[in-house]
Amino acid sequence: MKFTPYAQTFVDDIRAGGPDAYGRVAEEAISSGTGTPCRSCLKNVPKGDTMLILAARPFRTLHPYAETGPIFFCKAPCMPYADDGTPDILSRSPEFLVKAYSADDRILYGTGRITPKDEITDYARTLFDREDVTYIDVRSARNNCFLTRIIRDT
Repeated sequence: MKFTPYAQTFVDDIRAGGPDAYGRVAEEAISSGTGTPCRSCLKNVPKGDTMLILAARPFRTLHPYAETGPIFFCKAPCMPYADDGTPDILSRSPEFLVKAYSADDRILYGTGRITPKDEITDYARTLFDREDVTYIDVRSARNNCFLTRIIRDT
């Protein structure tokens, strides 16, 4: 399995002034260095750096399960996350909301669970044992913000 960042084409479009999920240009703010996870490099935006705040919906189409919420990106280009391990942003909180989705982007009921950070990988492996699980989203357990998507290794 692999933790994935937001699609680079979307990140590039937002950085170039393109519209977010609500058709608006991203807001700019200065990062405090904590609680500001970039959904591209999957690290906190460094303290003092400019970050982009925008509405995002990590789903292909609009439907009742297509949650939209705030996310951050480093304003300056950053290296999109491509490591094999667990990303840095999943070490910054004691627990996260983990839930599985089907191929038609529907939440698979009963899979959503507040999961201690040290158990995310094991829980995701258990979920991927199910044939109906296409991907898994990891969100903030406190604010429900989308953080990263886990996909099967191909």
